[in-house]
Amino acid sequence: MKIKIILERGADGFYVAHCPALRSCWSQGRTREEALQNIREAVELYLEPDPARLREDEDHEIVELS
Repeated sequence: MKIKIILERGADGFYVAHCPALRSCWSQGRTREEALQNIREAVELYLEPDPARLREDEDHEIVELS
C-alpha cells in the first residue's frame, strides 16, 4: 500500500507532515528525514486496530491484507 504524504516547512523551521487520506494524521520533525520517520510511525499507529475489537470465533475470522 502506498500512502501520499504532504511535507512542508513550518514557520518555525520544523518539517510538518500529514496524510490527507487519514484525517488528523499529522507529525513533524526537525529534519525532513525525522518528519518522514515520525509520520510513518503515526500512520502505522493510526491504522492499528483496537485490540478489544479484534475477536476471532466461529462467526469472525481475522484476515491480514498487505
